[in-house]
Amino acid sequence: MEARDLQDLTLSEFSPPRLAALGNQLIEIHQHLRSLLADSADLPDFSRSLRAHCLAFCGALDRHHTGEERGAFRALAASHPSLRPVLDELRRDHEQLAALLRRVEANPTKAELAGLAAVMESHFTFEEKRLAAVLNELP
Repeated sequence: MEARDLQDLTLSEFSPPRLAALGNQLIEIHQHLRSLLADSADLPDFSRSLRAHCLAFCGALDRHHTGEERGAFRALAASHPSLRPVLDELRRDHEQLAALLRRVEANPTKAELAGLAAVMESHFTFEEKRLAAVLNELP
């Protein structure tokens, strides 16, 4: 997954065959973000490389969530009104994750990263279960 894939994603950027796999792309992006966070486990606490890695990861996760809210979530709310409560819950998760990201940016330790990883994994799993199939079915 390239960095450009983590930029703001809007449905208008994709051709119809691309839209058919948007749910799959969501899972691929989540896997990439999981991998980035897992890579930080090998870095020592308080190292320069850990701080740089955390800042890059935090930026990528923030861009991913911003893109979801600007693009996919709006499209899903319009086409699947029954998903609005799920989307609201995911937005609340995004706010919680943003607060955790700020803590990690201020103090990138393995303990902070472990807490972020736990919340992020729960969020990603819920989002994938609730949205991936619906995204793949968008006309």
